[in-house]
Amino acid sequence: MRHRRIAPLIVATALFMETTDSTVIATALPAIAADLGEDPIALKLAITSYLIALAVFIPVSGWMADRFGARTVFRAALGVFVTGSIACAFADSLGGFVAARFFQGMGGAMMVPVGRLVILRGIPKNELVGALAFLTVPALVGPVLGPPLGGFVTTAFSWRWIFIINVPIGLLGIVLASIFIENLREEDTPPLDWRGYLMLGTGLALAMLGLATAGRHLLPLWASAASLGVGVALLALYVRHARRAAYPVMGFSLLALPTFRAGVVGGALFRLGVGAIPFLLPLMLQLGFGLDPLNSGLITFAAAAGALFMKALAARIIRALGFRSILVWNSLVCAAFIAVMGIFRPEMPYVVMLALLLVGGCFRSLQFTALNAVSFADVVRRDMSQATTLSSVVQQVALAVGVTIAAFALEAASALAGHERLVTADFTPAFLFMAALSGLAYFVFARLDPDAGAEMSGHRSNLGPVSPGRERSA
Repeated sequence: MRHRRIAPLIVATALFMETTDSTVIATALPAIAADLGEDPIALKLAITSYLIALAVFIPVSGWMADRFGARTVFRAALGVFVTGSIACAFADSLGGFVAARFFQGMGGAMMVPVGRLVILRGIPKNELVGALAFLTVPALVGPVLGPPLGGFVTTAFSWRWIFIINVPIGLLGIVLASIFIENLREEDTPPLDWRGYLMLGTGLALAMLGLATAGRHLLPLWASAASLGVGVALLALYVRHARRAAYPVMGFSLLALPTFRAGVVGGALFRLGVGAIPFLLPLMLQLGFGLDPLNSGLITFAAAAGALFMKALAARIIRALGFRSILVWNSLVCAAFIAVMGIFRPEMPYVVMLALLLVGGCFRSLQFTALNAVSFADVVRRDMSQATTLSSVVQQVALAVGVTIAAFALEAASALAGHERLVTADFTPAFLFMAALSGLAYFVFARLDPDAGAEMSGHRSNLGPVSPGRERSA
C-alpha cells in the first residue's frame, strides 16, 4: 500500500515543485531584473543556466541511484534543490542569481529520473499504469499553474517568496521519503564511464546553451551557432563511444525494444508540440489579446484541470483499449487540439476557449500516462536506471527543442506577414506547424504490435497470442 499510493504521491509532489518552479520564474523576470538592477533580457541567463544543469546531471543520475540507492539520491536531490532555492531567494546580483539557479538545477536533474526510478523498481508492472498516472500531473499542471502563481506571488508579496515556498515542501518531502521510500539499489554497479560522461554532459550543455540562446539576443548569433555545433559534434562522438564502451553512462541498446523505442522516439515527437504550449499560449493571450499575466494564467489553467480529471480514468482507459490504440489515435487528437489553439481570437467567448483547453488537457494527460508506462513495459529491473536516464534526457531535449522551434516559427510568421510586433494572427501558423510536428508521432506508434505492453496494461486484443519476444521479456 505504501508503494502503490504514498511513494508515487511523494515523487509527484517533488516533480510538481520542480516543474512549477522552472516555469514560474518566467513571469517574475521583470520584477527580479528591476530589483537586481539588470536588463530583463540578461535575466534569461537564469533560465539557460537551469537548463544546462539539467542537461549535465541527468545522464549520471541513474548510475548514482544504482550506486548509492534511489532513496539516498532522491533525498539528496531534494536537499540540493531546497538549498538552491534559498540561494535564489537571497541573491543580490545577476552572477549570484545565475549560479544559484544552476545549483538548483543540479537537484532538479536528479529528482526527475530518480523519482521515476523509485516507482519503476518498487511497484509490480501490473500496477505501474495507475502509479505513473501521478507523474503526468506535474508535467501538465506545472507549466500551466506556474504563470498565474508567479504573477500572484510577485504582485502580492515579493519575487523572493517564489523560492521560499519550496523550502517547507522540500523538507517535508525529505521526511516522507525517509519513511515511505525504500533505498533500492543494484548490488553489482559497474564503474562510472567518466570519459563518456564528460563527452555527453559537455555536449548536452553546449547544445542546450546554443538552443536556449538562439534568436533571443543573449549571445551573439555566431556564439550560439558555435555552441550548438560543438555540442552536436561531442554528442556524435559520444554515440560512437557508447557503442564500444563496456558500461556507457547512457546506452542505446534498449532502443531495440519496440515499446521502449516507441516511447522514446514517438514521445519526443509528441513533446515537441506539447512543450511549445506553455510558451506560445500565454504569449498569445498577453501580447495578442492584451491580458495581464494573472488573467492569462487563469485561462490556461483549464488544461491543468483536464489533466487532473483524466488522472483518475487513465488506467481504466488503457486497460480497456491497450497502449497501441491510445498512442496511435490519441496522438492525432492531441495534435488537433494544439492546432485548435491557433484559431483562438480575442472576440471568441472565453467559455469556448476554456472548454477546448479542458478537453485538450484530458487527452494530453492520457497520452503522457500511456507514454510513461509503455516505455518501460519490457524493460527488466537491472536496466531500469539506463532506461530512465535515456528517457529523461530525450524528454528534456525534446521540450527545449520544441520551445526553440516554436519561437522560430512565430518569428518567421511575423516577418513574412510584415508585422513589426507580434499580433494574434502570427500565432496561428506557429500552432499549426507545432501540431504537424507533434502529429508525426502517429507513424512511430502505428508500428507497435496490437498487444504491446499487455502485461502492464492488462489489455489483450483479439488478434492472436502474445508474440514470443514479449513472452521472453515478461
